[in-house]
Amino acid sequence: MSAGSLPDDVAVIIPARNEAERIQATVTAAAGLPGVGVVVVVDDGSRDATAKAARRAGAVVTRHARNRGKSAAMQTGAEAVRLLDQREQRERPRHLLFLDADLGDTAAQAGPLIDPVLAGTADMTIAIFTSIVKLGGHGLVVGLSGAGIRRATGWRPVQPLNGQRCLTRAAFEAARPLARGWGAETGLTIDLVRGGLRVTEVQVEMAHRATGTGLRAQLHRAHQLAGVARALATRL
Repeated sequence: MSAGSLPDDVAVIIPARNEAERIQATVTAAAGLPGVGVVVVVDDGSRDATAKAARRAGAVVTRHARNRGKSAAMQTGAEAVRLLDQREQRERPRHLLFLDADLGDTAAQAGPLIDPVLAGTADMTIAIFTSIVKLGGHGLVVGLSGAGIRRATGWRPVQPLNGQRCLTRAAFEAARPLARGWGAETGLTIDLVRGGLRVTEVQVEMAHRATGTGLRAQLHRAHQLAGVARALATRL
């Protein structure tokens, strides 16, 4: 941590839906990261015991009664952190570290995302996973997002859809309202780079659960594609 940082200057926000099997490990790993003072899990309309497992691991849990999508969960989590900061009468707001619910124990490797934000050398960091499982269809969505970001800003991130990001509260507010659904990351990157904020990519040793190539996985990618296309349509 930088000299001016406090031990609890970072809040982790984890959007989660039907992740009861992995959320406890993810929360536990995230809570142990340097600088993290609170972990907030947003249960986005889960039908399983995601919320119960997250609370058992020590997270602050807020819940959507129905599935509202990635963007809404991110904003709900950020609002929960704002209220916590207000209740604690903090002099400055916590930075926000967004992590996916299925990282499990590998969430413990997110520290390098936090460091540049705490040091004041970046307004937002984006993770580059050092090992990627390439599965059918996903490249189309990544390609659309990357090409769109490049067209809008002149810069193309290596992993434009990576949801592991740390950013200052000021940066998050500058990008609100976030693009809807699965377009959140694409829109967030475009809005901050266009706004002159400092965005950098950081390699991390984290990994998702493999999503597979079945019908459910293909439907998920179709939703991602539509979300990215919507975000780009309003920004190009």
